[in-house]
Formats: sequence, structure tokens, C-alpha cells
Amino acid sequence: MEVEAHLQEVETSDSARLLILDFGSQYTQLIARRVREAGVYSEIHPHDLSAEAITDFQASGMILSGGPESVGREGSPAVSDAVINSGAPILGICYGMQALATKLGGEVSGSDHREFGYAEVSLTGSDGLLGGLLDGGDQLKVWMSHGDRVEALPEGFESIASSRNAPLAGMADVKRQIYGVQFHPEVTHTEKGQAIIERFVHKICSCPSYWTPRNIIAQHIEQVQQDVGMERVLLGLSGGVDSSVVAALLHAAIGDQLTCVFVDNGLLRLNEGDQVMDTFSRSFGIKVIRANAGNLFLRELKGKTDPEVKRKIIGKAFIDVFLKEAKKDKQIKWLAQGTIYPDVIESAGNPNGTAHVIKSHHNVGGLPDYLNLPVIEPLRDLFKDEVRKIGKKLGLSSALIERHPFPGPGLGVRILGEVKKDYIHTLQLADHIFIEELIENNLYHKVSQAFAVFLPVKSVGVVGDSRRYEYVIALRAVETIDFMTAKAYQFSHQFLEKVSSRIINEIPQVSRVTYDISSKPPATIEWE
Repeated sequence: MEVEAHLQEVETSDSARLLILDFGSQYTQLIARRVREAGVYSEIHPHDLSAEAITDFQASGMILSGGPESVGREGSPAVSDAVINSGAPILGICYGMQALATKLGGEVSGSDHREFGYAEVSLTGSDGLLGGLLDGGDQLKVWMSHGDRVEALPEGFESIASSRNAPLAGMADVKRQIYGVQFHPEVTHTEKGQAIIERFVHKICSCPSYWTPRNIIAQHIEQVQQDVGMERVLLGLSGGVDSSVVAALLHAAIGDQLTCVFVDNGLLRLNEGDQVMDTFSRSFGIKVIRANAGNLFLRELKGKTDPEVKRKIIGKAFIDVFLKEAKKDKQIKWLAQGTIYPDVIESAGNPNGTAHVIKSHHNVGGLPDYLNLPVIEPLRDLFKDEVRKIGKKLGLSSALIERHPFPGPGLGVRILGEVKKDYIHTLQLADHIFIEELIENNLYHKVSQAFAVFLPVKSVGVVGDSRRYEYVIALRAVETIDFMTAKAYQFSHQFLEKVSSRIINEIPQVSRVTYDISSKPPATIEWE
């Protein structure tokens, strides 16, 4: 890996950063991703962030998210004086625009005609945010989601956009660099949405494109070297994208000071254990200890059916095995984890503390106290697509980097009910056939995540002239940008029929195959 090349010609200024204040929108994480895609670092904080914290952040610009509240309701979230007095450019989106208008002396009221979904807005100004965006045209297709609307602009503002149900769908005070749009530029449904974000961060906030894979790598290598020094680090390596990128990054930073423990819990995909060892131990020269603990995990899971209980059991068993291996090397001073931002959000471990626990992630929380080691989590604030980009820069193969996500608890949460050894083997075979067909039909990279699920119910089938009373396999495939929302992939009937036929004919323990068409939300991507 040409790590030295990544450390050269790195831009010296990393001061450009945007502060995103969260007013409760389901799209807030998308705002952060869009800003980062524009090459600018961003952080999300609650809307009521203290004045001191806002000042200390030294934001190059601020974005105020949408939210479910009504600004006219008593106790609704408001824009603080510190935001206005910061002097940084401000962009309010949906509720953020309404809150800005209210704060600065405008009027907001409920509308008889709400806008949810596609809408068209006319661009009415010559400002730097929307002016001239359509190369002479004035109609922009956008995504709306609001009930209230701005009725009167604050002093010093001009109208820059209007729609049928929101005559003031955009506003600008160019002198103070304060802007607002009633629609959501962060969602993919908004035409020119990324261009709007880029105009704000580059043109209005004057931020350079510093947040690049090369610079992320350089920053993290420098930070790891500074924190660790000459001490040894232990990493739990699963073979998934996240832990693999952490392994490559740490190896680039500290070389032989890194030891990886690969806990083979027996809940991996078909032949995955051997593949992990081949990739990292033999190909990359990284020290990897393989702990074969499949029987231990099965014993601990015996009789357990609740998905959250299973996740916690698997997490604890992982820690127990990991701790046993860690004790063998008295020189270990640090623990590394492949935690990424969506893990933190879904486990309600984000600093804001506003998320509900959707499902536990065994690599989020608990490990520092249990192991009594300081923790390195270089990917904690990165989205999955960012992780993949830096992994590619570090020299990991496309086959590994582009692999679909795989949960930490493995097939243990893709087997509904109790986990049994024969269930695992059946699911491994079915999952392998599904993925094999996706690759064969050039569909694997069109799908964000695909896998099979084992259902512990039996169904009658006919194979040849014989009755078969065996288990059901469900197939799941979704497309998504951020894994916070997802929709089922629309395969052709012919493809699904082929996969179903192969699974039933090649695996005697299966008599029926179904396809899951649920979206997230309300469903999760995984079944448990």
C-alpha cells in the first residue's frame, strides 16, 4: 500500500467545517452526508447547543434542519441568539427556515394546503444560493414536507422561491448571508439538490473541498500515531468492510504494533472464516489470531429466541472470547473497533442522545469498561460510503470493499427464533446461492444489501414425486444511499424464480422461498 503517497501533498488547512443543528428531521443525517459529499466536514448537534459550544465550534457555516414541530406552538424549538450572532452564513431548511423567519421578525402560520412530496417552485431571486440554478429556467422540481409556511419575510430579506402553496418558499438576506428554503435540498428527489448544498458550502461559506479520502486517511494515521505512540493495539476483526478498513488503516499507521483477533463465531457466511485469514494474514501480512468459538456461541444461544436477547448474548460471548485472547498479550494497551456512524445512531449512542434504540450493536458501548482498555474508533463519525472510499485508497480489493454489509451478530440475527447448527448450515447454503446468482446476473452492485433469512416454520412442498415438509427461506434485498432509509429492490420475476428453484432443488431442508418487499421504515433492513 502506498500510504506515504497519501500523506504527501495533503492540504494544510482543515478549519473548514459546517455545524448542522438538528431540529428533529428524519433527513438530518442526509444533510451531513450531502455536505461531506461536497468535500466539507460537518457535524450534527442538537438545536439547543449551548452558546459556548457554538462559539467554540468556529463553524464556517451553519445549516438548520427541518423538524416535526410547529414554530407557533408553545415550547417549540427555536433558533438561539448564538446562531444569529455567530456571523457565520446560515441556511435554514423547512422548519429551519420557519424558525429563522420567526426569530428575525417574520411571520409563520399554518396553511390550509399542506405540501408533502413532489412540488415545483419558481426561482424568483438573483441570490447566490438559487439564482441562475436552472440555466435560464425558473421551475425547480423539489421535495416538500411541511404544513406551516412563512407568510411575511423578516426585514432585510427578499423572496428567492415560491410554490403554489408556499408563496415564500425561499428567502435570502444576502448582506448577512442568511438563507432559507421551504423544500428539502438534501433528499435525492429534489432536482439540483446537491448543487444547492455545494453553492452554500463553497460559494457562500467559502469552504474548500478538504474532506477527501486522502485527507481523512492522513488525519487518522496522524491521530493514531499521536495517541498510540509505540504501544500495541488489539482489533476485533470480523472480515466485514468496517473492521477490514480499520485493520488496513491501523496497519498503515502503526505496522506490527497491531494484532487482530478474528473471532469465528460459527455464524459467518459460507467459507468466510478461511477467506478472512487468507486476505489479512497471508496477503496483507497483518498478524491475525483466529479464535474458533462456534460451539461456545451455540451453547450460549441454546433455547434463546428473542432477537435483542440473542444480540446481547452474541455480543457478550464475543467479548469473552476477545478478552481471553487479549490477556495472552500483556503488551496490549489499546482496543480498536470498527464502529461507524449508523451503529452509533441506531444504538442511541450519539452525543445528542435523541435517538431511540432500534437494535443493539455489539461493538457499541460496554467494551471499554469490560476490557479496561482505551478505545480507538477511527470510523465512528463516518458513513458507510465514506468508509468504502478510504478503504479503496488504502489498497483493499474492490471485492472486499464493495461487499454488502454483514451484521456483527452474523447469521444469529438472520435465523428467526432459536439458533441451531443445522439451521446455520442451511442458511449459509441458501445465502450463498442468492449472492452467487446476484453476481452472475450483474445485480450485486445494483443492490445495497442482500441476504437470506431462515424461518423456523415448515411448509409442504413437492420435489419430484415426493412430498417435502421442510423450512422456509426469505430473501431480502434493498437499495439505499445511507442505510437510514431503504426500499426493496425490484427484481424480475424470472430472477427470483431462478433463485428459488436453485435453493429448493439444491438444499433438501428447504421447501419454500419468499421475497421480502418491506421498506425501511417501517421495517428494518435486517429481520431481527
